[in-house]
Amino acid sequence: MANPQLIPGVATLSRSAAYKSKGLFNRKKAAGVKAAPKPTTVVKKIGGAKNGGSRTVNVAKTSKFYPAEDAPVNRLSRKVNRPAATRASITPGTILILLAGRFAGKRVVYLKTLDSGLLLVSGPFKINGVPLRRVNQAYVIATSAKVDISKVTVPASITDATFKATREAKAKATEAALFDIAAKRPISEERIADQKAVDTALLAAIKKTPLLKAYLNASFSLSKGQSPHAIKY
Repeated sequence: MANPQLIPGVATLSRSAAYKSKGLFNRKKAAGVKAAPKPTTVVKKIGGAKNGGSRTVNVAKTSKFYPAEDAPVNRLSRKVNRPAATRASITPGTILILLAGRFAGKRVVYLKTLDSGLLLVSGPFKINGVPLRRVNQAYVIATSAKVDISKVTVPASITDATFKATREAKAKATEAALFDIAAKRPISEERIADQKAVDTALLAAIKKTPLLKAYLNASFSLSKGQSPHAIKY
């Protein structure tokens, strides 16, 4: 019997109930041949007339150091990372409002869900400066506005690995490097080409709807006394 999850991390049945439903207590273990236990001691010959001729010593040497307190032992984690399912309100073409990060308050167009469960979105960059990026669906608001992206093709090369930062060996800090504010991380030509390909098709679809370009360009904010739960997005 399967043990489905009510919510992520909370199963329907407890551990003992799942054990009982599977009938694991009725299974008979196959009688295997037990291997002979390895000797823990060995007899060594000792020279000298008054030393007894032999001595029994342990195979594994005991430690000469004992900690004053018991060292903590890490428990085995049974947690398995599974990508979250995309909310029903988020479908391809849905306009989302970003709630956190560098582009908080910006409106973006949802393109697809990546293998990690993160959402792939684009501003487009030409309208509001938001490039192709990954966002967590916990930090977005799905609006009722949509864009027809049936003719927008997302390149297959855009995956989670595309957004992985490359770690560079840290050089020794110099006075010139500390105050070099203009130094930026270079963007690959492939990333720029993918951005242009996606945004060109997106802009063509956005122009078909009046005032949609201005809607995407405007940042989201709340006025004094305005309740976010009472707003129809």
